[in-house]
Amino acid sequence: MTRADQLARKALKGRSGERLGRWAEAWCRLALRLKGYRVLASRCRTPAGEIDIVAARGDLLAIVEVKARPTELAGHLAVSPGQWRRLERAAGLYVAARPRLARHAIRFDLMIVRPRRWPQHLPDAWRAR
Repeated sequence: MTRADQLARKALKGRSGERLGRWAEAWCRLALRLKGYRVLASRCRTPAGEIDIVAARGDLLAIVEVKARPTELAGHLAVSPGQWRRLERAAGLYVAARPRLARHAIRFDLMIVRPRRWPQHLPDAWRAR
């Protein structure tokens, strides 16, 4: 493990991890807006869990999980299948509470924020059954 990896790992713990997460989500919201998405919600809490970002573009509703990690691989590995299923349940509750969104197609995206890089947007990172 390199020194940069050690520092990044340490930064993810405790309060500094919370701050890093908030910063990463803000950075991702900006990136999504620049790509033509309208951000509908951020840090949206539901009984099934929290959705980092809900964004829309046309008839598409993107449920976005944000991960701040030192490498792309670490970002991919940070989201388990169980976490994607929890996110699917949370998205269902979010849409159920907002009937105007019922006709939107739902897509589950992953955004990885790495040091000194633009957020990497991975559309359709997971497909619900």
